[in-house]
Amino acid sequence: MKIVDVCAFYSPQGGGVRTYIEQKLRIGPQLGHEIVVIVPGERHEVIERGPGARIVSLPSPRFPLDRKYGYFADEGVLHAALDAEKPDVVEVSSPWRSPSMVARWQGSARRSLVMHADPLSAYAYRWFEPVLSRSHIDRGFELYWEHLRHLGQAFDMTVCANHDLAGRLRDGGVAGVCVHPLGVETGVFTPEQRDPELRARLLELCGLDQNARLLVAAGRLAPEKRWPMVVDAVAAASQQTPVGLVLFGEGREKRAIRSAIGGNPHVRLFEPERDRTAFAAILASADAVVHGCEAETFCMVGAEARASGTPVIVPDCGGAADHARNAGSLTYKAGNRFSLTNAIVKFCEQRQGARSASWVVSNVQHFEGLFADYGHIVRRSKAA
Repeated sequence: MKIVDVCAFYSPQGGGVRTYIEQKLRIGPQLGHEIVVIVPGERHEVIERGPGARIVSLPSPRFPLDRKYGYFADEGVLHAALDAEKPDVVEVSSPWRSPSMVARWQGSARRSLVMHADPLSAYAYRWFEPVLSRSHIDRGFELYWEHLRHLGQAFDMTVCANHDLAGRLRDGGVAGVCVHPLGVETGVFTPEQRDPELRARLLELCGLDQNARLLVAAGRLAPEKRWPMVVDAVAAASQQTPVGLVLFGEGREKRAIRSAIGGNPHVRLFEPERDRTAFAAILASADAVVHGCEAETFCMVGAEARASGTPVIVPDCGGAADHARNAGSLTYKAGNRFSLTNAIVKFCEQRQGARSASWVVSNVQHFEGLFADYGHIVRRSKAA
């Protein structure tokens, strides 16, 4: 098959979507498929990534709130690019404007909407849920739900990476919803990466000895990640039990997070660890990975922790909740600092058992399953 991904979230500067795209460009041709990714760029450009894999950038404006990203503004140019490619399947990885543009394209390709974002959880629920129920919030955002239902009718399938989002979309009347968890570098993230000396060094950086518990967190420093809440919860828990937190990340909320840390010696903030093997050792050496965001569409660090045999302490909804399957893992009420504090204390006080990896989908298995579904819809279309 020839699969074209219309990817509005792609940025050459990095991010989770870029990592996913790089995997697709590498693995897709290995599975016998041609992969083309159309992205918003500064100019028209074709970047070859080897046999059967390339990126096509279309001249596009920069997104005003984050100029690392662009957005598709010219529907005719996008349609012309799709006409030129003649794909079997068009995949769109944004719930905003670009899927509507692809829905209006007159080509015969099958279409897949991949939910790499959950705007209601990231914004509406986070802003309003303290005072309103989700049902009230959903009614206030009925236009967005109508938009999603329209896309569900226009696309052959709506792909989610977690069961919570998939359930909410089905309950909201969106058609064709299916779940395909993202893949993990299972050869990199393993319990064998555990390093007691590394654990001791990280605890020492937190002013603690080896008898304390080490929590690790990683992700963008953005409001929806709720890192100040995580910092406050660890600080509160440390009044009852010895526990330290090392947080790896970068982003616009760094100042707010540093303010939340204050002079707390048991919480440290570091730049992201970009060496995947070194980061795998950090995750495997942690006593637990803690996460604050209930708006994750998958929560890659949670999956990598599972592959590393490391328990997680995560919100009870969103993509992170799917990873609370390792022995010793805990969930807490999303957005609730007191519930998170109690979960951290409970984790620190429970006896640690043997560490083993929980089953996760590998990168190759993810694309094998997703592309098999694409093959089914293409064959059904040809038979019809």
